[in-house]
Amino acid sequence: MISKLCREHTHLTPGDIIKIKEVANSLQAIADLTGADIFIDCLTRDPDVSIVVAQAKPSNKPSLYKGFVVGEFARRENEPAALRTLGIGMPTTDMMARTQENRDVMQNVSPIKNDGGQVIGVLIAETDVTEDIRTRRTLSMLSRTTEQLAETLISTRHKDDGIPYHITDGIIMFDPQGVATYANPVAKDIYKKLGYINNIEGLEFANMALDNTCFSSILDKKQINVNEVRLGNLILNVKYALMKNKDRDVAGAVMLLRDETDAKAKEKELILKSVAIKEIHHRVKNNLQTIASLLRLQSRRIDDQAAKSAFKESISRVLSIAATHEILAQNGVDDVDLKTMLGRIKNGLLGHGHAANKNITVTIQGDTFETDSDTATSIALVVNEVIQNSLKYAFPDRDKGRIVIELHKGTMYSNISITDDGVGFDVNEEKRSSSLGSRIIRQIVTDKLKGNFSMESTDRGTKVLFDFLLEREGQ
Repeated sequence: MISKLCREHTHLTPGDIIKIKEVANSLQAIADLTGADIFIDCLTRDPDVSIVVAQAKPSNKPSLYKGFVVGEFARRENEPAALRTLGIGMPTTDMMARTQENRDVMQNVSPIKNDGGQVIGVLIAETDVTEDIRTRRTLSMLSRTTEQLAETLISTRHKDDGIPYHITDGIIMFDPQGVATYANPVAKDIYKKLGYINNIEGLEFANMALDNTCFSSILDKKQINVNEVRLGNLILNVKYALMKNKDRDVAGAVMLLRDETDAKAKEKELILKSVAIKEIHHRVKNNLQTIASLLRLQSRRIDDQAAKSAFKESISRVLSIAATHEILAQNGVDDVDLKTMLGRIKNGLLGHGHAANKNITVTIQGDTFETDSDTATSIALVVNEVIQNSLKYAFPDRDKGRIVIELHKGTMYSNISITDDGVGFDVNEEKRSSSLGSRIIRQIVTDKLKGNFSMESTDRGTKVLFDFLLEREGQ
């Protein structure tokens, strides 16, 4: 398993992999000795992502993991200690991390180096977080409240005013008669913005309600009411919950206020930007199509066939980029469905004379998924070049042929294969070629897509395969 994972996802040499396997043989002993979950991570081709290649659980105490995570990826935003040590080769101690099972742990990380002193992996020991960390997590959870929060608040208030004091929502507690007995600073600030001059503690609910809710209805319904209230320039989310004492008797009610003014303003701004972005992509698409039309007109004035062919290739490249912007203009977001985009590129190539007088079928199959616009544009150019070459060279003396485009979505890297059943060619000769199309393909795959490119050909056809790094979530 270690060898397979390292070969597929890392740049490690066979000697490096042997070294990793030697260290892995000691993992169980280390786990039992330290009482910690032990892992070996190696850096992938993405400098912000590592992959778990080995794991050992302690046999003398419960593991922090329900299952095994070998083969899963660790990203810098979740495991900064591991990626730091992989990057600089220095140990990292007592740093917080988020596991693949979405649990907070404390990591201690040591580098694994080869005989040349290069970092080839890291040894990670994971233990449970401290009680202080768990307390802070509990505190953060209190800001999203239900009736349980009301119970917590009423019991906590007599012990420690710090918890409701620091919650980012406004909190106001009322006694059974509807009189405000407590308000945290956030609530006081909200009411100050609404023009309340005096201290709101001691005011009756009837003078503080921000909607048509009456206090008796809160006591009767015994459930949370959620309302969005607009007062002046403020947009507030208001919730009510019953408070109960230890005997489960009603002890009053709590009002929770969240100022969503800024969030709503940003939401509106994003909607306006989305509309603007759609319009921009629409105009870019139109401009690219205009450029293609101008090139087509110019090519008709040229008699030289080599020049005409160069014009046709350039037109095809421009239209492949236009296909991406056409989808973006419809969606209004920076995500492109690859199957849809490749379908339009296919139609463009077949519809503009690239397979004139021949029955060439182009089939698109495999996984359906989206990627960002930059990646989609690069993929569009590569696929356009490959299909264009197939249509031009694969079927010289044949009236029909078949080209299959297949998409495969991977966990980290995805790939696209393009296969034809043409006459094939000498791959070694192609590698020595300095044609523009060949340079475009290899440079885009390597520099833009951060992937690998391969090609194999026989007299029964040609297959081109390239992979690319999907945009990571949250970037």
